[in-house]
Amino acid sequence: MKKILSITMLVALIVTAPIKKSNAQAAFKVPAYEKTTLKNGLTIYLMEQHEVPTISVSMVIPAGAIYDGDKNGLASFTADGLQYGTKNFSKSQIEEQLDFLGASLNTYSSKEFAGLSAKFAKTDQDRVFPIIKEVLLYPVFDAKEFEKEKTRALQNLIRAKESPRNVINDYWDKFIYGDHPYANPVGGKSSTLKNITIDDLKSFYQKNYIPNGSAIAIVGDFNTKTMKDKISNLFKDWKKGEGNSLKITTPEPLPNKARVLLVDKEDARETTLLIGGKGIKRNNPDYVAIQVINTVLGGRFTSWLNDELRVNSGLTYGARSGFAPLKNAGTFSVSTFTATKTTQPTIDKTLGVLKKIHEKGIDDETLASAKNYINGQFPPDYETSGQLAGLLTQMFWYGFDESYVNNFQANVNSLTSAKAKEIIAKYFPDENLQFLFIGKAADIKNIVEKYGTLSEKDIKADGF
Repeated sequence: MKKILSITMLVALIVTAPIKKSNAQAAFKVPAYEKTTLKNGLTIYLMEQHEVPTISVSMVIPAGAIYDGDKNGLASFTADGLQYGTKNFSKSQIEEQLDFLGASLNTYSSKEFAGLSAKFAKTDQDRVFPIIKEVLLYPVFDAKEFEKEKTRALQNLIRAKESPRNVINDYWDKFIYGDHPYANPVGGKSSTLKNITIDDLKSFYQKNYIPNGSAIAIVGDFNTKTMKDKISNLFKDWKKGEGNSLKITTPEPLPNKARVLLVDKEDARETTLLIGGKGIKRNNPDYVAIQVINTVLGGRFTSWLNDELRVNSGLTYGARSGFAPLKNAGTFSVSTFTATKTTQPTIDKTLGVLKKIHEKGIDDETLASAKNYINGQFPPDYETSGQLAGLLTQMFWYGFDESYVNNFQANVNSLTSAKAKEIIAKYFPDENLQFLFIGKAADIKNIVEKYGTLSEKDIKADGF
């Protein structure tokens, strides 16, 4: 089955990646692509792009950190372990062959899924695709390489906590999602990483690395029929699996009260903070309108938050707001940092800006500026084969509605001040806010505790 999508899908994936406002560009369409599903359940997207003689591959697999269970970091270790060596290639052979060809191959794990990306010359496809197959279907999870990676991961966790900005999002996810799998830190925590074994990786792989529920997108210089035959043959031996029995549901609602989490970093000279709450799912039908409004609030350098906290008051070098959408949930937060002594005015001015956008909304002139910004920021690198391959697998994972995608620019331009006010009231939290602070507790506890029910953690403690 063939589908033709608007170039605006590219914009829908990236907050600051809109289409320039011109009739010629508005008429541009993403090249036709073909979608098919093999008998084993693997979904394949093929898109021909003949301008450059290269091929890009993107893949998503239902094997992210949400499936870690009580072994946080297991999904990440497993994704890395795919390249420790395979049935027919050692780790060094994989690296040497790819380096010789000038090809790239990366495996990774995110919050919800594991992924693979690759790029190589068209003429090298018959040398690279067999490596991709080996990595996905026949990894050996070399124990020696795993122990080296475990040592590095434990050291990285220690270093990360030296800078609050490196770990504040992990604290935030745990604070907001509680015991839900969305709270699982992708990089794990020291107590769990220490106990993960090579057998755990093999077990996680067998359970989660299955074709059904996975998708591969290939974009580049090839013939679709020939490539379909090649990929079908390449993955015909990948056996369909039962999948993980854990079904990821929508997290429980947040408590109906303001809460404060204070993470003590006793040597801190500044306070790093997030203020926000519940967000949106990635396929929310109002996603475009939300991004336009967030541009005004905290999505660009001339946003209200940055003007108030940086330009007008000099309390920080920067302030932003944004949504972190996932498949079944999401969060919204305002993020900034300030000197310890200016913690309270920074909080109060942040809350003042949130109050302003709720009470006054956005006037026509400001809204027009935001629309022009969104419509004028589409970067050309989202038209590359690699970005298009990533686009297709994101479409698969999040299930974007095509009418929403094709109407992106129309949705931007049709947003009115009245509709914006409705969107603000519906999606931008302003009551029972959640506050996360990382700083010197001895100096800021008496300040932050008045904003909600207080709980405390020590940044040196295990986990988040």
